Amino acid sequence: MRERLTWQWLKFQQLSLDQLYEILAFRQSIFVVEQNCPYQDADGLDRYAWHLMGRNDENKLIAYLRVIVPGHKFPEPSIGRVLTSGSTRNRGIGKELMLEGIRWVEEHFPDQSIRISAQQRVAPFYQELGFRVVSEPYDEDGIPHIEMLRFKSASPGN
Repeated sequence: MRERLTWQWLKFQQLSLDQLYEILAFRQSIFVVEQNCPYQDADGLDRYAWHLMGRNDENKLIAYLRVIVPGHKFPEPSIGRVLTSGSTRNRGIGKELMLEGIRWVEEHFPDQSIRISAQQRVAPFYQELGFRVVSEPYDEDGIPHIEMLRFKSASPGN
């Protein structure tokens, strides 16, 4: 059964200490523990980001991403730290999360493309959402990554 999600967008300064802790713990549980990849998650960019939290009916955080505003990581707005809880994967929640992220970026930065740094193994997922590979593979924290762009006015599947 598909979970119904409630979305909440907050900029860094609006996050409560509890929300920030919850986000950082969630990211660490997936990116560091689950993927067995020790890296510096607190990269200094959260303060330049809008944070999207997806909660289920029990108010549990099960989906998250951040949008870094243009000029802080890339010239374009950037979607990153995209994750869903392990128990909810392969149910369409990741796609729903990304579509909400894309919608928000297009609303707030309508004349700009969206750049992501994606794990190479999930490039097909992002390509289905209109992103195109724009770099050669590179190593980031021991995992092959690629940069991808979703050109302005792109639509999923194009």
